[in-house]
Amino acid sequence: MRIYISLLVLTAFVLGAILFIFNNDASSKKEGEVQAYELTNGMKIRVIENHRAPVVVSQIWYNVGGSFEHNGITGVSHVLEHMMFKGTPDYPAGKFSEIVAANGGKENAFTSKDYTAYFQQIASDKLELCLRMEADRMRNLTLDEAEFLKELEVVKEERRLRTDDSPIALLSERFNAMAYTNSPYRQPIIGWMEDLDSMTIGDLRRWYKTWYAPNNATLVVVGDVEADEVFKLAKEYFSPLAIVDLPVLKPRHEAEQYGVQRMIMQLPAEVPTLLMGYKVPVLITAADPGEAYALEVLAGLLDGGDSARLTRNLVRGEQLATSASAGYSLYGRHEDLLTFSVIPSDGVSMDQLEAAIKKEIETIKEVPPEQKEMDRVIAQVLASSVYEQDSSFYRAMQIGILETLGLGWRAKDEYIEKIKAVTPEQVQQVARKYLIDKRLSVAVLDPMTMEQKAVNTSSASAGGYHVN
Repeated sequence: MRIYISLLVLTAFVLGAILFIFNNDASSKKEGEVQAYELTNGMKIRVIENHRAPVVVSQIWYNVGGSFEHNGITGVSHVLEHMMFKGTPDYPAGKFSEIVAANGGKENAFTSKDYTAYFQQIASDKLELCLRMEADRMRNLTLDEAEFLKELEVVKEERRLRTDDSPIALLSERFNAMAYTNSPYRQPIIGWMEDLDSMTIGDLRRWYKTWYAPNNATLVVVGDVEADEVFKLAKEYFSPLAIVDLPVLKPRHEAEQYGVQRMIMQLPAEVPTLLMGYKVPVLITAADPGEAYALEVLAGLLDGGDSARLTRNLVRGEQLATSASAGYSLYGRHEDLLTFSVIPSDGVSMDQLEAAIKKEIETIKEVPPEQKEMDRVIAQVLASSVYEQDSSFYRAMQIGILETLGLGWRAKDEYIEKIKAVTPEQVQQVARKYLIDKRLSVAVLDPMTMEQKAVNTSSASAGGYHVN
């Protein structure tokens, strides 16, 4: 009998242990994974449970940004972003931010070329409050004309400070406008000042009614929450919102380029700067998606820290530049640029600098990188990706970007394997195919002399810059 009871106790203990392990395993699998849901009105909900701290990141992503705009209304997406904080009948101007702050949270928003997002970081038990207010302003903005006119001046001043009074920002803006012929990426996100000057409250109302709808939005929540509860709250607050017939945008493929495009800008600046950009595909536009991952690794080879080629050869080696960087993003809606930004050392001409950049490119075209160098770059790219996973905010951002672009959140899981699969020969192939003169644009910032500054100041109507 004692043996029988002992066996029963042992069996119960083992079964309990198995059940405990199973439940913990299920819980660990659930935590950190994306859980997806969609409302009947088309709004997407994506949740990651992370119970390490009693906080939550909530983000609403709208599938609209600067690249959706047409001539005459550039900047309207960004101005509307500002106006989203200017009140509804239930929450007057400024009340949204005031309520979030009173509950210990932080909130803000940003507009990009391809999307607009609004976010809050707050205690997880305050999530319902944020969702209720987000649902309200999704379709119930007051859009008062007096508030609009005031906020429009705020945006104009932002443009003056961040672009017009910043030589590098102004160079980058005009560089994009030159590099692209008809791609919407040629337009500044903040808008041309001339378009801001002529913008009306009617422009804003039409943009809001057209794009701000549940079937054009994704809610991403990451933090100390239960996914089922988030779905329940989303259904309660967002399901009553009506679907909108979204416009189908015409394709805007970039026109063929026939040779190197160049510009020189003379601006009040401390140092000269060289910008170079090659038109390259992104993940969405590439006929072979593997090319986008190869371009990502190529950018890392050129600019992936102190041991990368640009710093090693141009800055420390030949000392032609005081800084040199390369940039590329494989996530976008349209063909983008692989860019180089270089500041020359004293006495080094822009021609020397451009030749040095092209030499680095030609080296890769002629000889594929060694696997050892590839492994270092891939390790750095992956480490950066893994590091971002430690931040709830950036995890939410990654999901929001992928969902809004139509790639889907699962693309984030493919990223590591795709990057690891890139070969030296693939890097060489994309360099040969895309880093060529008929895809190249070059912009030079030429600092004004004291005499030129004096002339420019006395004739401000001339615009403050010179383009060749």
